[in-house]
Amino acid sequence: MGYAHTYAHDIMHRGRIPMEPVDFVPDWADRPRKAKYYPGTELLPLPPATPPDGTPAGSAAAGFGLPVLGGLLQDSYGLTGRRLGVQANTDLAALPHYTHANWSRGTASGGGLYPVSVYWAAGAGAPVTPGLYHYAPHHHALRRLLAGDVTGEVRAALGGPAAPGGPDAGYLLLGVKYWQNAFKYNSFSFHAVSMDVGTLVQTWRLWAAERGLGLSPLLWFDEERLARLLGTPDREEGVFAVVSLGPGATAPAPGAPVPAPADGGGADARAEEPRVRHRDVERSRRVLEFETLRRVHRATLGRAADRPAPGALDAAAAAPVRGGEPVPLPAPSARRLGTAAALRARRSSFGRFDASRPVAAEELAAALADCAATSLGSEAERPDGPRLVSLYAFVNHVTGIAPGSYAYDPDAHALRLVVDGPPGPFLQRNYFLSNYNLEQAGAVLVPAVRTTAVLDAVGDRGYRLVGGTAGAVAQTFYTTAAALGLGAGVALGFDNVAYTEHLGTDGTDEAPLLIMLLGHERPRPADFRHEIA
Repeated sequence: MGYAHTYAHDIMHRGRIPMEPVDFVPDWADRPRKAKYYPGTELLPLPPATPPDGTPAGSAAAGFGLPVLGGLLQDSYGLTGRRLGVQANTDLAALPHYTHANWSRGTASGGGLYPVSVYWAAGAGAPVTPGLYHYAPHHHALRRLLAGDVTGEVRAALGGPAAPGGPDAGYLLLGVKYWQNAFKYNSFSFHAVSMDVGTLVQTWRLWAAERGLGLSPLLWFDEERLARLLGTPDREEGVFAVVSLGPGATAPAPGAPVPAPADGGGADARAEEPRVRHRDVERSRRVLEFETLRRVHRATLGRAADRPAPGALDAAAAAPVRGGEPVPLPAPSARRLGTAAALRARRSSFGRFDASRPVAAEELAAALADCAATSLGSEAERPDGPRLVSLYAFVNHVTGIAPGSYAYDPDAHALRLVVDGPPGPFLQRNYFLSNYNLEQAGAVLVPAVRTTAVLDAVGDRGYRLVGGTAGAVAQTFYTTAAALGLGAGVALGFDNVAYTEHLGTDGTDEAPLLIMLLGHERPRPADFRHEIA
């Protein structure tokens, strides 16, 4: 049993047994930037995304040209507006100050910290000079870090032949600079950033699907080799996923021989590998390391040779649906917005829910159906494989559905009662923060994964899959809520164990990972239109 099991246990019980360091206080004045900064590198501006009410740029035939890639990156991780609405989060007083401005993005991120770094390994068929680029979200531009085609190096790290070529447009690499999140969340950071990778990947998958394009992340590869290519110190940044932008999107089959370097991977061979020489300049004067974070990073390092065999995750399938007789749900409500427009409209509702306006059963049905159909889409998962996520719905104010705690049955598209009675007092009592009144939400959805079963099935690297899956569900939830014109919020600050006790799953390996709030917001909220000021 690897260290990821220990970390998963500590995460589940942190509401009752605090994780070290228990006396940690973030130094907000010395916080890091919300994106990496490479001075002295060339900036290549990207085309802006198509306006949400326009015709989506790109198609399956066009593939990932520069307009499509620019739209993908801007609608997911680019800055699309400034947050100045009056709400109940703790950062409200700082928002009017430009140095503390909070910018909206299509993708959700734990604490609004956005620690994922996006790199593009552009090959010979890309619409730019072949090389390695970093996406600068504040500029909506690419910074060239390395000239030359490095797609062969990425292919080798994936377990394929170390030869140039491959997907026409190359690969997107998703790295996580831990300090961008750990300055606030310390040892909890790894759990949060794993979900952040999932929210970004799911945004890309939803955005691409609207244009007839397909994207799937690869999670098993030689992470240390890619870290050397990116020039990122092993203790400071992890490489969590690789996404192919062309027809070569599949990884080598599990069990296929993984090519080894000519000298067995010694120092001489590593010295000849291409690598970025530019370095990110850190804003923080003092950067702390956390032993728990270091250990779980090392435990979950990826290797192409460890890629799971097809069907390995079958043993970690979601538990059978529990509860009483099915309560049929109506057909899901029609969406008011397309994906791109919903991403622009997405926000967290922080204290703005209004219990006097119940959620329609059709709207709850849409959110449940979309979340249940979500997966991360990694190479470890089969398209026709079993679901990994169970969904629970704590119903407060939904038209035609009695208040109670339910399990969602996706095959029957129905709810099954687990605990009768209004769940509001339970929800609020087991929430750690003061930025939401959970009883005011129409419903609170809770995704659960059999985390230890996933780790047993595919090894410690599976923790990143678990977190990524939860993040993907959260991003689907936000996007569906925005498309329906509903408010939404996702939170991690709750007593996980209390939920297992309440639902009667405390004797199982199901782990509730998030709480996702759905409801109408109060009409005519106070806001400031920065774009017309």
